[in-house]
Amino acid sequence: MAYAAGVDVGSTQTKAVIINEDKQIVARALTETGANVIRAAENAFQEALRSGDLREEEVEYVIGTGYGRYKVTFGNAQVTEISCHGRGAVHMFPATRTVVDMGGQDTKAISVSPEGEIVDFCMNDKCAAGTGRFLGAASKALDIPLDQLGPTALSGERAVQISTTCTVFAESEVLSWLGKGKKIEDILLGVHRSIATRSAGLLRRVGVEEEVTFTGGVAKNLAMIETINERLGLKVNVSDDSHFMGALGAALFGLDHILASRAPVLATQDGS
Repeated sequence: MAYAAGVDVGSTQTKAVIINEDKQIVARALTETGANVIRAAENAFQEALRSGDLREEEVEYVIGTGYGRYKVTFGNAQVTEISCHGRGAVHMFPATRTVVDMGGQDTKAISVSPEGEIVDFCMNDKCAAGTGRFLGAASKALDIPLDQLGPTALSGERAVQISTTCTVFAESEVLSWLGKGKKIEDILLGVHRSIATRSAGLLRRVGVEEEVTFTGGVAKNLAMIETINERLGLKVNVSDDSHFMGALGAALFGLDHILASRAPVLATQDGS
């Protein structure tokens, strides 16, 4: 049994996924990227190997992806995160035609073919207002852990209007609403709706075709899922592995290389 791996080095976190020849995920790992990107990639890969009880030599091909893909020094090749998220999304949800990938620094809207190939894409172009970093600014301003932002926002009833398009000013706007006596849950609901509105705008630029799959770390945020559903008027696909979708797509590209390298050998054995 041969294995392929994908290592997705993001701005905030690094993900690694190992798959077998049946395209099943056999190991995964998630680490903080930190300042040393090369070390983050190595740590995530080694942690994935340990979790899957695998030896490094058993993994025949490694693809690096994400903003730090060229820092995956032990990898065999690099593929853009746009291609990897598209491929991973269609593998996980075969009917996917549109992907929204929301990470720490940017949000991408991706249109994909039935085979997972990229048809069109666009990215947020105004600071990081529609990304995880925007949520991070709200988390800091309100002194609420990131994993509590979604549940808190879902208890909101009257969302405030968040007008800033820049993360730099997000914290001051959140504090301003707090100073005006607005409830924390209503402020956070407003933050989530603001991000969802910007994300929906991006998606409409590439064309919203069902099914829509939500990938990236922010896909773990229940309020973000709900507000995007509201803005799009449909229910987006979300998986427990949405955070790992880029790494999964990279691993699938790696498996392509392994199988392609065997093709001439198989043809010879068949007498072709």
